[in-house]
Amino acid sequence: MESAAALANRKQRLRRRIIALRNGLPPEARALRSRRITEVLSGTEEYRNAKTVMLYWSVGSEFQTEKLARAVLAQGKTLVLPRANAARDALEIYAVTDLEASLAPGAWNIPEPRPERCAPVDPASLDWVLAPGVAFTATGERLGYGGGFYDRFLGRLAKAPFVAAAAFAIQVVADLPLEPTDRRVDMLVTEDAVYRISKNGS
Repeated sequence: MESAAALANRKQRLRRRIIALRNGLPPEARALRSRRITEVLSGTEEYRNAKTVMLYWSVGSEFQTEKLARAVLAQGKTLVLPRANAARDALEIYAVTDLEASLAPGAWNIPEPRPERCAPVDPASLDWVLAPGVAFTATGERLGYGGGFYDRFLGRLAKAPFVAAAAFAIQVVADLPLEPTDRRVDMLVTEDAVYRISKNGS
């Protein structure tokens, strides 16, 4: 059986490889692919039916979430963004109505909701969540950045929302090193494919 240290090492090597590939995409290619992905995501039945939508604010070479965030607000849905509470190792979530005035750099310099300007949200009200990740499989397995914030957050919810992921095609791999706490997504959208995952992971 693989040791915890060996598994963590394999995950880290894969993270470095996929992030290097993602960083290698020209900015204009990332922007174009992000627009395609946004169009597909916002056209899905699950998204259209959702009233409360949780996104993350993208940084670096990630799928760009700003256009989707603005679409959520324009469509009259409740936009929810997370704030990392490093002391508690947990995500706190807030409703954001003004992207210009309500965000400020937080943990790891990622823009996060300012608690004095945003109302806290009950996680039970979430209908649709976009989960970040470094790598994914076609069966919904997800490799995050190593902090475990989203796996813990989603694992504590009594009512499971629909969990989607957006990634570039180069982030889709054949298999991932996983632990029992790693949570699958329900749908993965890339610039050229949509993977819908059934309950048995196929």
